[in-house]
Amino acid sequence: MRALQKLVLSLLLAASPLLSATLAHADMVVVPPGNRSEAQPPIPSASANRTRAFKTTYEEKYEKIVALLKREKKLIAHIKQVAAAYDIDPIHIVGSLVGEHTYNVTAVGSVQTYYIKALSYSGLDFAFRYKNVRVQDFVKRPEFAACEQAKGSGALWSCRDTVWTQHFKGKTVDGVTYEPMTFQQAFFQPFFAGQTFGLGQISPLTALEVTDLVHKVSGYDTLTPDNPQAIYRDVMDPDRSIVYIAAIVHDAIEAYKEQGYDISGNPGITATLYNVGQPRQRAAALREAAGAKGRKLPVENYYGWLVNDKLDELRSLLGNGS
Repeated sequence: MRALQKLVLSLLLAASPLLSATLAHADMVVVPPGNRSEAQPPIPSASANRTRAFKTTYEEKYEKIVALLKREKKLIAHIKQVAAAYDIDPIHIVGSLVGEHTYNVTAVGSVQTYYIKALSYSGLDFAFRYKNVRVQDFVKRPEFAACEQAKGSGALWSCRDTVWTQHFKGKTVDGVTYEPMTFQQAFFQPFFAGQTFGLGQISPLTALEVTDLVHKVSGYDTLTPDNPQAIYRDVMDPDRSIVYIAAIVHDAIEAYKEQGYDISGNPGITATLYNVGQPRQRAAALREAAGAKGRKLPVENYYGWLVNDKLDELRSLLGNGS
């Protein structure tokens, strides 16, 4: 009788994804709000050098992006609208913007400036290449064959990122020496190093990872490396940039849910992932490190730590009912 009950249960689980999801949710580790670290983790030297080079401070840059968000009422309204469409708290978008403009770039005087910058890329002729090989041709190599089974652009490009790291990064393959750089650095920086763009400081690779989600929710055309100008249009346009920020946050939250972690209530963690990228690899690594008990929690980096530390002030930017 007990064997029969086990058989029935296994058949039900196989036939009912909803039931499986419900049971999995019962084991979900809910990451609590706030910082795990009492003190802010170290800030990378590149960020410090960039800040010194522009004769400013983190405090000044933070105040500048907060001031911009206070002035741009239409932007805040758009953030709320997009957050609702992607089923996330708008504070995740605000946190990502504040982190980027505090540690990576300095906010411009108005959002209008980003519209003007977007136009400067529209007529350029360029491709995503490494050693004169286009990325869309490179990923046809046999090492990437298994990635074609991935479902969705997020899993597909995450797989390709992993294959690059495992098989090419810092190695010599078929007589070609590949530098010890990331997939993004190798293929997705056609103009200069350290490239991220627009209000959200989004990289082309990250935009490709969430293009399926953006197409589904917002109806934008699906991005491909064959049309790099369209990628730059989407990440440079302030209105579209907010959509991609929301998609990136939503994608990170879902990636962690797949590994049994609910990070939706901690903007510092989502901001950290917005900063470092690779949510699927990081979530899987966390689950593996946690073992069967699954009680190891993700920890914010310097960027996410600031967001959690300033959370009350940042939430006030969203106004009542945020």
